[in-house]
Amino acid sequence: MGSQCAVVWDESVLGYDLGGHHPLHPIRLELTMRLARSLGVLEGVEMIKPEPATDADLERVHTAEYMAAVRSAPLAGWEVGHGLGTDDNPIFDRMHEASALIAGASIRAAEQIVLGKADRAVNIAGGLHHAMADRAAGFCVYNDCSVAIAWMLEQGVERIAYLDIDVHHGDGVQAAFYDDSRVMTISLHQHPLTLWPGTGFSTEVGSGAADGTAVNIPLPPGTGDADWRRAFHAVVPSVLEAFRPQVLVTQCGADAHREDPLADLSMTVDGQRATYQNLRELADSCAGGKWLALGGGGYSLFRVVPRAWTHLLATLLNRDVDPATTIPEDWIAHAVRLADNVPLPTSMTDGADPAFQPWSGVTASAVDTSIRDTRHAVFPLHGLDPADSRD
Repeated sequence: MGSQCAVVWDESVLGYDLGGHHPLHPIRLELTMRLARSLGVLEGVEMIKPEPATDADLERVHTAEYMAAVRSAPLAGWEVGHGLGTDDNPIFDRMHEASALIAGASIRAAEQIVLGKADRAVNIAGGLHHAMADRAAGFCVYNDCSVAIAWMLEQGVERIAYLDIDVHHGDGVQAAFYDDSRVMTISLHQHPLTLWPGTGFSTEVGSGAADGTAVNIPLPPGTGDADWRRAFHAVVPSVLEAFRPQVLVTQCGADAHREDPLADLSMTVDGQRATYQNLRELADSCAGGKWLALGGGGYSLFRVVPRAWTHLLATLLNRDVDPATTIPEDWIAHAVRLADNVPLPTSMTDGADPAFQPWSGVTASAVDTSIRDTRHAVFPLHGLDPADSRD
């Protein structure tokens, strides 16, 4: 069995470029890998080159009609439908090829785990969790998260847990597996009444035989490290232990940070780093150490995403970076030429203490109300007591 972390990466993934000043700019990926290398996080790590997902891979999630529209869009112009050609999802050259490569990179990462070559694997270019079966949405053309999960199911994996910590609800993945009892989807996100896509209420719990396998924890605007982490620990470990996944898949969007321009949660890089370490612990305790990590959102391109995802890579590789670490001068010299007067961070911390008080069962805040509502909606479906703070 493998024990190392496989890192799937090649600069070709930067071809997923929505153009101009679009928020999902590939510079955030390049800066992340450059920072991780500068800090020695990737020293000696041999990158695994991604390969494009095949049509058969994509058709496990997406319709043939939609894939044909994606292929034809660069030539057809704006009259293609399927959510293509909008401000969120502009049409760009080689859109199918670039999108299929991202999906293929997530399959390649999953393959390392399923074949026993590694216990952990990561594709930071992945995490495009909003794409639906027949349409693009939220900057996402093909849903690599769902494609990789569907591929693992096809290989015989029987239970997969998908945990989404992006500030936006993981709606596309939830929709893909809402009635599939083999997949548990868990999402912590800003409350749907206050942020797109407007889904992810506590009452969304799955359907039919999959009742209880969709878990949603909507959080009020302004939620910071302590409240976010209290909600996480009040729900996630219990449902994962009850579900007993064979693989933990995480979408690690960095846009719950207080500086992200597209949302209103208030986490810090320190809270995100602590969460990544919790994900590592949960993969070890609940999924036999099998952990597939994907990127996701994050639109503070220079100040947040590179630091957050360098901490993610370090956590996956068991090379944890001290938050007090100074950011290398070579990285700053490179970034300053691109940042257009954005003040750059100088260390791997925001100077925050990510400590939290565990949930006690008392509803003293809006976050506690969300915890209560989610536990009452989901816990009884797994034989858990929603009122018992030990669960």
